[in-house]
Amino acid sequence: MRSPRPVGTITRGTTNPNRLRRCDRWIAGPQAWRLRRASGPPIVVDLGYGASPITAVELHDRLRLVRPDVEVVGIEIDPARVAAGAPLEREGLRFRLGGFEVPLDGDARPTVVRAFNVLRQYAEDDVPGAWARVQQRLAPDGLLVDGTCDEIGRRATWVAVEASGPVSLTISLRLRGLERPSDVAERLPKSLIHRNVPGEPVHAYLQDLDRAWARSAPQSSWGARQRFLAAAAEIRERWPLLDGPARWRLGEITVAWDAVAPTGTT
Repeated sequence: MRSPRPVGTITRGTTNPNRLRRCDRWIAGPQAWRLRRASGPPIVVDLGYGASPITAVELHDRLRLVRPDVEVVGIEIDPARVAAGAPLEREGLRFRLGGFEVPLDGDARPTVVRAFNVLRQYAEDDVPGAWARVQQRLAPDGLLVDGTCDEIGRRATWVAVEASGPVSLTISLRLRGLERPSDVAERLPKSLIHRNVPGEPVHAYLQDLDRAWARSAPQSSWGARQRFLAAAAEIRERWPLLDGPARWRLGEITVAWDAVAPTGTT
């Protein structure tokens, strides 16, 4: 019997080493409990890893520090990209053909599916359906991470989606040389990038973060990190942030999804 056709379309596939380090650090940090709670070896999928398999290799290197028995599966819709990954397979790391249907052996279900710079190349209307397909495949306590970043990973954003729906938006920035936090707007996930306009919650959030960043300018004497800490502490009074100083120090800030979701979707 022929295997079902993978669900999705081939993306441009652009990637670079260390590009997804910010998201990997978040999965291995605040989300590590999902891996530790798994009763057997947790499965983590790098969905749509692109022209180079390096991001899947790096993900495996980082997550096995949390769970040495973690299994990372790189899934790509392009057979040539799957073939390129095959020589790098090792214990706990493999590659296979597929798409949003997330094909795994038997009844296996992934603990985490990371889909970075994938849905960015789709239409906004395609996002709910793609999320739903992956959500159906998740293990209990499983998570889909739908994100976007720049070419070298200095600016990144991602939506955390559980089986019940999206739960948070994370922004992660290289603070050195940052002019304003809203510079990340062009790297918002597909579900939000067209909503960064007046009247939409995500626009209000970014504008408020910019204003807090500007008011925290005196903290620059102690460095950009202290300035960002002060800005985040200020907006926590008005926005439901889900993290604290330990993450803010990394240039990372996470807000509840309901506060920034597109109008008409909450």
